[in-house]
Formats: sequence, structure tokens, C-alpha cells
Amino acid sequence: MSDLTDYKEQIAEYIGQYAEQMLCEPSGILSHPYIVPGSRFYSTTLWDWDSWMSNVALRQYALTDSAFAALLPRFELGCLQNFAEHTTPEGYMPICIEKSGQTLFKAPSAEHWSNMHKPVYAQHAAFLQSCGTEIPDTVLDTAVSFLTTYETHFCHEATGLYFWQDDLAIGVDNDPCTYFRPEKSSGSILLNSFLYREMLALGALYEHKDNMSAAMYWKQKAAKLRAAVSRHCFDERDKCFYSVDLNLLPNQNITGLHSGAPRDWECLLMRFDVWSNILPLWAGIADAGQAEAVIKRFRETNTYRARYGIRSLSRLEKMYDLSATNNPSNWRGPVWGVANYLSWRAMLKYGYEEDAAWLAEATIRLFGQDIARTGTLHEYYHPDTGEAIMTPNFINWNALVLNMAAYLDGKPCCFEF
Repeated sequence: MSDLTDYKEQIAEYIGQYAEQMLCEPSGILSHPYIVPGSRFYSTTLWDWDSWMSNVALRQYALTDSAFAALLPRFELGCLQNFAEHTTPEGYMPICIEKSGQTLFKAPSAEHWSNMHKPVYAQHAAFLQSCGTEIPDTVLDTAVSFLTTYETHFCHEATGLYFWQDDLAIGVDNDPCTYFRPEKSSGSILLNSFLYREMLALGALYEHKDNMSAAMYWKQKAAKLRAAVSRHCFDERDKCFYSVDLNLLPNQNITGLHSGAPRDWECLLMRFDVWSNILPLWAGIADAGQAEAVIKRFRETNTYRARYGIRSLSRLEKMYDLSATNNPSNWRGPVWGVANYLSWRAMLKYGYEEDAAWLAEATIRLFGQDIARTGTLHEYYHPDTGEAIMTPNFINWNALVLNMAAYLDGKPCCFEF
């Protein structure tokens, strides 16, 4: 365990060198301070789930640096304020905002809707609220407009599940459950898990404002989505959650040979072992029996579990590949820091502390060895050797290893909403 102690110290020192560089003053079209991922490749852009996850990590770092803790609040709230200012009247919130005003992803048109900000905006606000930050009404109003837009343009009426509009900027770039699939066909387990927590977060924000009717409205929405995920996404055969295929022909005006037995299912399971299948545990959707089955599946070394964490795609899948790719980044097998972190949180939430301890230690060793070998951190890694695959100087959600280390050491630990 001595090497683990050394790695923790090296990681904390390394992240400490870059923490302030992740805090950006207002510039260009970004009129509020904001948080960037920390890599030189992403030094001027505010990103959606990157700013949320980076913020949780920076809050952890702030527990060890009082001067940094004093700096942080205006930058983290500024992330929400910047996104609010650039949300359209229709409720479309951009995935990212470049300070120059350059558009990286197209906003929707009357003819075509595109993906927008991952549903983590209210969660980010609820996290800051738990840290003692008072959330402005403008942020709360934006969160309502944003979630309402998800309901209007991203919801599959027959199942109650939500879908990606297309395969662009989904966060997990080339996840085979969405990548190169038809538009509006991917009932992503990641998207639905995030949306469930987003609805609960909005309810918590309203509860803090003593608006109980609005709080209950969003909590009831969340309960409805939880029931839809349990009904349509949990596979009793494999005892696992999956994304679903919504790309079925209409079940209306049926004639001919089909008329005697019209389709009575609304979606089809996509039985791919993707790391995000554990997210219903992170979200709190799974019941105890479902959670036990999923955790058992994630212990299997021939599929998910590798020496340095959770493979983003099982090595038994046909699409498994560890190539170095960018745009899209590779989520077809490599280990990602954020996937390790969210899987770790899923394990903790359901009381699987031994599994969580293993995953925390694996992540610490992965990053500690990378710093020792290369002097930096990377975007993603070989799951069995720990070799860096892509993008040096990548901080971002890798800094969440600080939260994992603090928990192992029994120290105060920051958690997302």
C-alpha cells in the first residue's frame, strides 16, 4: 500500500499545479467567470458535463487549499450563469460555448433538432446549493425551460424514455448504442439516468425555495421516468440495464399479414455491455435485486473489470477497440476517469464498499503511474496495462480521483447531487 500513498501525494500535487488554470475570468461572449477542463486543448471553452464534474473535483481540492476555496464560488456559479445567458427562448442550451463565439455544434432549426447540453444543469445547480451557494432565479428559470425542452423534443411518447436526436456530442462519443444509428432511435441508458437525477435536482432546488408544489411536480416526473427505465431497460434474462432501440416501424393502420398480430412492444433492448449500464445504480433507479445483479456483472474480468478500472465497452463485444482516436474520442474499451468515478459512486450508493475500494485504488494507481511515467495525465487509457492512449495534459474529470482518495482515507468527501 506504500505505493498507493505515494501516488495520492503525487496526484494531489499535480492537480494542485493546474487547479487555478481551470478558473477563467470573463472573456469574449462569456460574461461570467467559468471553469474549463484544464487541458491546453480546451482552455477557452465552457463545456456542459465537463464543467459539472470538474467542479465537483475542484470542490474536493478546495478542502485542502483555503485560498483556492475563496476563489472558487464565483467561477462555479458563473458556469451556470453563462449557460443561462446563451439558452434560446425555445429552451435550447448549448453543449459548449467558445469565448470567441465560434459555434462548434449547430443549434436546432424548425426542420431539425440537434442534441443539446447534457441534462446535468439542475444537478450542477443543486450541487452548488448543497455547498452553500444561493441559486439565482434566472438559473432556476433556465433549468425549467431546459428540462421542458427535453420533454418536448427528446421524449418517446410510447415508452416515456428519452432519446438522443443524433450521435453528435453525446459525451460518450462512439458508444455503439448511439454512434452511427438512425436519428431519434437511441433510448440511451446514460441519457435517461442523467435525466432522472436532473428532475430530482430541479425538485430539490424548488424545495429549497419552499415551492413544494413545483418540487413535487418534478419529483413525480422523476418517478414516472424511473418506472419507464425499470420497465423497458432492465433485462430479466441478463439481469442488467441496457439502452433501447426505439427505431420501430409505426404500429398503425396495419393491413395484410401483419394485421392478425400487431406489434405490442414499444422498443427493443440493445444488449451491449457498455460501462453506462451501471448508471441506473448511480442515479438510484435500480432496486436492491437489480443492483446486486449489475454489480455481479461488473465484477467479471472477461467483460468489464480490468486491472485499471472499468472498460468503457466489454472486451467480448465485436466493437471492442483500443485505438487512439479524437473526434470521436474512443469509448469502445479504454478506461476513462469519469467512467471509473461514476461507477465507483454507483457501487458506494448501494453499499458495495469492497468493489468501490478496489475501483478507487485502481484509479489512483492508474493516474499515479501515468504521472510517474510521463509527468502528466491523459484523456483515456489501456485498461490492462495502464498505458496512456490519447491527449496529454488532460485534467478535467480526472481530478475526481481526489474525491476517491479522500473517501479511502476517511476524510471529508465532496459528492455530486
